[in-house]
Amino acid sequence: MTNSARLAELGIELPQVVAPLAAYVPAVRTGNLVYTAGQLPISGGELLATGKVGAEVSAEQAKELARQCALNALAAIDSVAGIDAVVRVVKVVGFVASAPGFDGQPGVINGASELFGEIFGDNGAHARSAVGVSELPRNAPVEVEVIAEVS
Repeated sequence: MTNSARLAELGIELPQVVAPLAAYVPAVRTGNLVYTAGQLPISGGELLATGKVGAEVSAEQAKELARQCALNALAAIDSVAGIDAVVRVVKVVGFVASAPGFDGQPGVINGASELFGEIFGDNGAHARSAVGVSELPRNAPVEVEVIAEVS
């Protein structure tokens, strides 16, 4: 089954590629790898939430926001290589704008990791970092970047 067929089976539609907020491109392909820029939880041109996880944003909401970041990363990958060219997800780096004392970053970034598992199965299993930070662009609660292997 192709990746696009799997997305259709899951009822998932890739969003439009999020326009860069500064001097960069959404994704770059080099050889058989695609590196995405950090993706914020933007949908329809709007940031879905702002604030710190563990304060203004719950861990559960942040997990859903990380899923949106992952969808945006897939759209960026699709724009340079095509979604059906994705062989596997190699690495995910997630940044969580964290309130003091919040230590649930891995659970938040599971929103992205679980999506990749749903779509790509074993080929969605990846190395990962989940990092707590004090601030993210536009006061976003979460940001995700991805490295994918493509054919």
